[in-house]
Amino acid sequence: MQLESSLLLSLSMIAPALAADPIPVYVLAGQSNMEGKARIEVMERQLLEEATAARYAHLRDGDEWLVRDDVIIDFLDRRGPLTVGYGSPGRIGPELGFGRVVGDHHDEPVLIIKTAWGGRSLWRDFRSPSAGLPADDVIDELVERQRKRRPETTREEVVTSFGATYRSMLGEIRATLGDSRALFPGKRRELVLRGFVWFQGWNDMIDARATAEYAENMAHFIRDVREDLEAPGLPFVIGQCGVGGETTSNPKHLRFKEAQIVPASLPEFEGNVAVVRTDAHWDTEAQEVFDRGWKENLEEWNRLGSDRPYHYLGSPRTMLGVGEAFGEAVLELDALAKEAREEDAADEAPDL
Repeated sequence: MQLESSLLLSLSMIAPALAADPIPVYVLAGQSNMEGKARIEVMERQLLEEATAARYAHLRDGDEWLVRDDVIIDFLDRRGPLTVGYGSPGRIGPELGFGRVVGDHHDEPVLIIKTAWGGRSLWRDFRSPSAGLPADDVIDELVERQRKRRPETTREEVVTSFGATYRSMLGEIRATLGDSRALFPGKRRELVLRGFVWFQGWNDMIDARATAEYAENMAHFIRDVREDLEAPGLPFVIGQCGVGGETTSNPKHLRFKEAQIVPASLPEFEGNVAVVRTDAHWDTEAQEVFDRGWKENLEEWNRLGSDRPYHYLGSPRTMLGVGEAFGEAVLELDALAKEAREEDAADEAPDL
């Protein structure tokens, strides 16, 4: 009995030093729509209505919003258990629905790293290294244009602006991945990247030159993210721009949607890159009120939306649905990646 007790005591002393199960990590990156523009107050109003209350029931804990201790989110200067409010200040974005889906899927805790800044383009701000720089005449044009507003602008400043947000994104991700002890105290927790979700596009869609280059720049972005984060084959989800909903006939919208589909069709990305149609979650009810005039119908509008169409009308239903779709897509890709790893391991195993 004494020997058994001593053995158990020794094991209990060793256990904290042993690595626990890896923590799955997902990155949510992009611009303002990944930030999220749906006001919490709109969700609260919809909780009081019979037609929409059930949509948010799983997000409540009695009279309060549910706090997911098993899903930790790091969003620039904010960090903590997932709950409402991790969009733009006082708002929600795709992280809420996404966190529910991946959190319910995993037995172990989950980490979400969110890196999103409004008004950024893939063509310039998020431009990744292998895309290179635009032609010299394009740089010259930008220098001249910016000097009209700021005469002291240098060519070097314009050149270094390309990829600046890409570099900031990598810095945020790496810093968070290196902070596992603070995120999950008490045990050594290996943080393993399991998926990357990209939701961005408006600034490239309104620029014909950026739209024309989008598919190529997106392919470079995926390759570079995987290389820079040392995560070959990292499951990658592209949130297709869905502004205007499924019935939009806007030529710019349609051209841009087509450009966003292209990377997933490349042979190298088969089975590891997916496109999620966000137009399927467009809030047609909020759109109808917006079209009639939100200022003239303010009481009705405040039940449904809180922002402009390019921010998906600030609809909580839209943001929740988009996030859930992202979660389901990345888990599907992750399952395919696991099958591929298992097949490779079986092929490499020696015959007995």
